[in-house]
Amino acid sequence: MNWTDERVEKLKRLWAEGLSASQIAAQLGGVSRNAVIGKVHRLNLPGRAKSGGGTAPARTPKRPAPAPRPSNFAARVPARANARPVGGAMLKEEGQIDALEEIRAVPASNVVIPISRRLGLTELTERTCKWPIGDPMSDEFHFCGCESLDSSPYCKYHAKLAYQPVSERRKADR
Repeated sequence: MNWTDERVEKLKRLWAEGLSASQIAAQLGGVSRNAVIGKVHRLNLPGRAKSGGGTAPARTPKRPAPAPRPSNFAARVPARANARPVGGAMLKEEGQIDALEEIRAVPASNVVIPISRRLGLTELTERTCKWPIGDPMSDEFHFCGCESLDSSPYCKYHAKLAYQPVSERRKADR
């Protein structure tokens, strides 16, 4: 389908009358809505305000926020009322500090830490532990290399570290 001068004039007239691109396409016949929109843009015809299916009803005003409910608990009282300096680095803060109970981690006596075989990446096999040891950016970086379990990439020791039961992880987080 070619845009003849006659069809272009009809497009301009219908566009000025306010018909939609779909309605113009139906009246012209043989063109799609998108073809009409493209031709309108190429002709630089003035745009129109988007019609939302007629006049839009006035929006209903938002409901006012509900009144705050009375609280059934006492308000928090700040633990200390020290004023902090604004914008400056605080070197010393005065106030009462409660001592915390020191918790010491006691290693389990039945755990044997394996001696690493210190394998490089290219030396690993399906049967070696792939637990990374050290900083990957340093020359001292290596993998454990001990014999791994059948269904794990890690040796028995590192598998216990990697796959902790949920209950033990919750205890560690406390």
